[in-house]
Amino acid sequence: MHVVSSEVERALCGGAPVVALESTIVAHGLPWPENLDVANELEEAVRRGGAVPATIAIVGGQIRIGLEAPQLEELAREGARFRKAGAGDLAVHVARRGDAATTVSATATLAARAGIRVFATGGIGGVHRGAGDDVSHDLAVLAREPVAVVSAGAKAILDLPRTLEVLETLGVLVVGHQTDELPAFYSRRSGLRLEHRIDDIDELARVCDVRWRELGQGGVLVCNPIPASAEIPAERIEPVIAAALADAAAEGVAGKALTPFLLRRIADATAGASVRANRALAVHDAEVAARLAVAIARR
Repeated sequence: MHVVSSEVERALCGGAPVVALESTIVAHGLPWPENLDVANELEEAVRRGGAVPATIAIVGGQIRIGLEAPQLEELAREGARFRKAGAGDLAVHVARRGDAATTVSATATLAARAGIRVFATGGIGGVHRGAGDDVSHDLAVLAREPVAVVSAGAKAILDLPRTLEVLETLGVLVVGHQTDELPAFYSRRSGLRLEHRIDDIDELARVCDVRWRELGQGGVLVCNPIPASAEIPAERIEPVIAAALADAAAEGVAGKALTPFLLRRIADATAGASVRANRALAVHDAEVAARLAVAIARR
């Protein structure tokens, strides 16, 4: 069902560490050619950490686990051609032999199917503000799939307290890495305390091993705060988010279009500072994910 790049296949067959990367950030996150720079930067961060990167996408109806350099450039250059695919959309894009960039839910699902246990992303989806019944499928996938997702928490445009509640309800193990709080994406702190903090990567690998091999349980959300040097303080970013949400409501933007709309408005209002923060936290997540994948592979 899926095509694995030669590099990723060698790593998986040999028990070497592999880190999955989503393709939505490349196809839809930034304009060309900055998006290709980010894609290469994320893959290089994984390699520096001693793991093999596996950017995941659907190309011509084939699920690709790991993209070769020309395919990665095609994804970046022709991003508008690639539909945004969540886990629930995968069958349609494969059956129609289409092109699609994978979101968090789709990437985690496909990584698990390929035997990849660590996935690095910027921020997961969650419960939208003012809409308690609008819950991202990311959370259900996290509960189901045996994958460690390293992220800077949930996207700050979301209802973070409700998102944390739903994660608990679904049985997702949420762990703070070098933090006692759920990170707020652009900001290091949210005021929402986490029950578990694990700073040692080897200990975190042991916890994942017990959860998956001994208990047969699902995903682990590893909350990894944005580097302090790239942080946008909550008191600065929160009014910007509120204004973007008000604009979205006034224009009737909802569903899959909401998140990209909000991120564009926030980028404009911060003169690109939010984009730089997003890039920094995504690279940091890739670095930590590589260390975790190495520790898990040693086990």
